[in-house]
Amino acid sequence: MKSILRVFGYIKHYPFHALAQLACAIGMTLATFVFPNATRHVIDEIIPFPARHGEFGFWVAMTFLGFVIKEGLNGLRIMVNNIFEQKVIYDIRSDLYDKIQRLPLRWFDTRRTGDVMTRVVEDVTNMERVLIDGIEQGLVAVLQVLGVGACLFLMNAKVALWATMPVPLLAVGAWIYSSKGRDRYRNQREAASDLNALLHDNISGIRQIKAYAAESEELIRFNRFSEVLRQTNLRMMKWWALYSPSMSLLRMTGYVLVLALGGMAVMDGSLTKGEFVGFLLFLSLFYEPIDRLNSLNQMILSGRAAADRVFEIMDSEDEINATSGKELPASIQGHVCFENVSFSYQDQPTLHEVNIEAKPGQVVALVGPTGAGKTTVLSLLARFYETTEGRITMDGIDLATLSKASLRDRMGYVTQEAFLFNGTVRENLQLAKRDASDAEMWAALDASHASNFVRELPELLDTNVGERGVKLSGGEKQRLSIARSLLKNAPILLLDEATASVDSETERLIQQALDHLMKNRTSFVIAHRLSTIQNADKIYVLDAGRVVEEGTHQQLLDLNGKYAELCRKSFLPEKV
Repeated sequence: MKSILRVFGYIKHYPFHALAQLACAIGMTLATFVFPNATRHVIDEIIPFPARHGEFGFWVAMTFLGFVIKEGLNGLRIMVNNIFEQKVIYDIRSDLYDKIQRLPLRWFDTRRTGDVMTRVVEDVTNMERVLIDGIEQGLVAVLQVLGVGACLFLMNAKVALWATMPVPLLAVGAWIYSSKGRDRYRNQREAASDLNALLHDNISGIRQIKAYAAESEELIRFNRFSEVLRQTNLRMMKWWALYSPSMSLLRMTGYVLVLALGGMAVMDGSLTKGEFVGFLLFLSLFYEPIDRLNSLNQMILSGRAAADRVFEIMDSEDEINATSGKELPASIQGHVCFENVSFSYQDQPTLHEVNIEAKPGQVVALVGPTGAGKTTVLSLLARFYETTEGRITMDGIDLATLSKASLRDRMGYVTQEAFLFNGTVRENLQLAKRDASDAEMWAALDASHASNFVRELPELLDTNVGERGVKLSGGEKQRLSIARSLLKNAPILLLDEATASVDSETERLIQQALDHLMKNRTSFVIAHRLSTIQNADKIYVLDAGRVVEEGTHQQLLDLNGKYAELCRKSFLPEKV
């Protein structure tokens, strides 16, 4: 129930809409009383007395006016409700997405993209229905039940008591259904999320599926997840098939009791014919909102399961200093030190007491076999992850005390995988500098040797590159990624195999641009081709998470150790 109460916390943002719905609900409830009261008056006071037949038209008009007022207020309520609904959906999604952006990368390492998407898109809508439809249906229904119930007891307390006897049984039935329903609805949401996650992965990897002719196997796997969703849906429907008719039968019992006892009351003269007809009309108005409340119960269960999944993300721990921490000075020298840094992914040790120093303006290269921990060093420097032990400083300032936005704003990062968003070349470059001019973008493209192929694109900078840059080659994507980093013009550069996806000639051209760019900037370079880092000011050789050698290219060759071995394997001449 805690999740439901948290959902209702969004009401305070829009008190006018909530009050407007309340006013419409009260007005609709009062207008509902017009028809049964007018019908009772016409039967008892107009029809039996010819002298009053002239008043008949007035009461007919009054009943019509009652319906006009009721439906007019209903239309206004729907309009207010829709505005309210969209505002709340926007707020919840905005809060959720803002939270997602503040979560640490460790959180994403254990989550499926499709599951997160399901929570943001589908679960938010389902939890919102608890708030909006809960007010819309629940408030109107409760007011109508209370108002009509009071009228029934004022008309004839004895008959009203018998007519409402099924109500406690209805409440018990709703409680039984609700107490057993939370797990059913949560399982259904989880099954839908699993299917969406699988669908997202398979669509993203459709080339691999086709390349390995795995369509049949993936269809079988998709159908297996779909079957789980079908079974969870059927389980809910079976319970509803039992619950809904049972509740309806109990409600109809009330009508039978009124027919029996009300008819007897008319026969013994304690109830007029008009009062009896009015009682039946009021009774339909009494049980009709109870039926809506039963449907609302099902909606609340679904919304509660969705809210639990949404608030599970909301309650996750933020990335350290995601929105706080000290700001870096406006001008930094770029003196970076790793001091006995250790790190573990979950329970898997990755770095062990690493000591690395990059003096201002130096180019520091990290080399070593796959899995040595090179990329992890850059991830810790950018604070995508936090050190397990030791500390990292920049100009003597502990990075752990800094605002992450301030730190990352001073870094240009080119990763192994050149990730491009589904947008234009311009939009992908503007990720580094939102207000960049066309001239600045073309200069960055020239420096990364990407301008030639961009000028051949049909719409130049405004050409859409497709999802993950699918319309471009691997080398073209990498050059755009490098151009983006160049455009940022940050004092600290992190290059994680920045030329891995280009041919030798393009690599040579890009390396020239990078050599020029790295002047007077502190740069950390990871390269699978050792030829690209021979001129680094210092080279650190990592193996199994430890720094095993350090020095210049020639110093390390003279050691004839791990680095020299790597050079021989890459056919790099040992003399330069």
